[in-house]
Amino acid sequence: MPLSDTVEMLQAILGAIDEGIHVVDADGITIFYNHVAAKLDGLTSDEVLGKPLLEVFPSLDRESSTLLRVIESGESIYNQTQVYKNWKGMRVETINTTLPVRVGKRLVGAVEVAKDIGKLKALSERLVDLQAKISKPKRTKRTVDEVSFHFEDILTSSEKMKHLKERARRAARTTSPVLIYGETGTGKELFVQSIHHASARSTMPFIAQNCAALPASLLESLLFGTTKGSFTGADDRPGLFELADGGTLFLDELNSMPLDLQAKLLRVLQDGQIRRIGGSKSTRVDVRVIAAVNEAPQMLVQRGLMRTDLYYRINVVSFELPPLRERKEDIDLLVRHFLEKFNGQFGMNVCGTSKEVARLFASYDWPGNVRELEHVVEAAMNMVEADTIELEHLPPHVLDRNMTGESEDQPMTDLSALLEASDGRTLPDIMRELEERMINSAMKATDGNVLRAAKLLGIPRQTLQYKLSQRMIPPC
Repeated sequence: MPLSDTVEMLQAILGAIDEGIHVVDADGITIFYNHVAAKLDGLTSDEVLGKPLLEVFPSLDRESSTLLRVIESGESIYNQTQVYKNWKGMRVETINTTLPVRVGKRLVGAVEVAKDIGKLKALSERLVDLQAKISKPKRTKRTVDEVSFHFEDILTSSEKMKHLKERARRAARTTSPVLIYGETGTGKELFVQSIHHASARSTMPFIAQNCAALPASLLESLLFGTTKGSFTGADDRPGLFELADGGTLFLDELNSMPLDLQAKLLRVLQDGQIRRIGGSKSTRVDVRVIAAVNEAPQMLVQRGLMRTDLYYRINVVSFELPPLRERKEDIDLLVRHFLEKFNGQFGMNVCGTSKEVARLFASYDWPGNVRELEHVVEAAMNMVEADTIELEHLPPHVLDRNMTGESEDQPMTDLSALLEASDGRTLPDIMRELEERMINSAMKATDGNVLRAAKLLGIPRQTLQYKLSQRMIPPC
């Protein structure tokens, strides 16, 4: 392929990427600038191509420009926040990964991949401001009850869960770090808020942050705060550690936090001091840190997603919340609770579930745990017309999953006896005949009522109607 064609193909590929791509040569002159970068910067390609970088972006200099710093040092920069103004005075905020471009050993330029984080950062700063406003009056008088869950809200008849509740009550008396492990939907934050509310810190701030919700650079500034001038456009802002001073900071999905940021968290746990980004002064904070993960912590350490030293430091008190499939004795209790909750919200009077629904709930494996059970009950109450939830009111995925898995644990019959009784028929033939006989029997037993027959067979009404139409089974 001719060199000119190769260059055109490369330009087409870079132009099609849905992220800002900006390439400069060794002198800082722009040689490639795709349409996404132009949109981020509020400029056109013609206003940037062939021009010195600092001419187009006069608010930058060789220290604050990530592209020029890479040309100067020859070293890559990853996920670096950059705030600047273009020559029109428009303020731009991006998070950049900038790499040196070499031909052989000679550095010939730098390429930058940029993402717009201006709106996301503005939202995170607004969150910090709101947290600051909320937390101030709580130091003297609890005017805003952010913590909505107490130990009394943890409904259970499971002995294992009762034991965990008792251990958590004891842990609430201290200030040690806590690590909670549980699958998604098992109620980790409910436990965390209950611990805070039962502690001596209950009138102080409770702040929760999901570590997977923000890019690493934003998460760091959100946690530790920023000092004016730490990077172009930065303001003096407290972080969540300062706002949670005297109270509790809950870090959910801790394993999503980058390892270098985990190291900074470890230092806070060890010496109780934080330093704002770009600052030289350390500030002492009194914060109880409670973290949660949705995978086994030991596995996270083995896979390199959690620092070993952080694991041992934060795992002073630990809880492993069992999934709902391991405490099915709680299902009836939880269903009654959710029925009462949604009856109040929807102005309804649903009394309970049918026996078929209760049996399905008991056999279902609940991959989404308590949260899924709540959503299933809510979905069913959107469909119910009488005072009882029936199989037909349940979401299809619950019915389908239960049907595919309901026979997995049945004991196997002697295979040779089955083969002798088959009279040469194949398994599909036998299954088809058995299905037709069962459907016919159900239809006769219910006088042709499709809904009742479907309940008797334990399948959705739509499924039975489809089978009747496809196989031309007589209704009685």
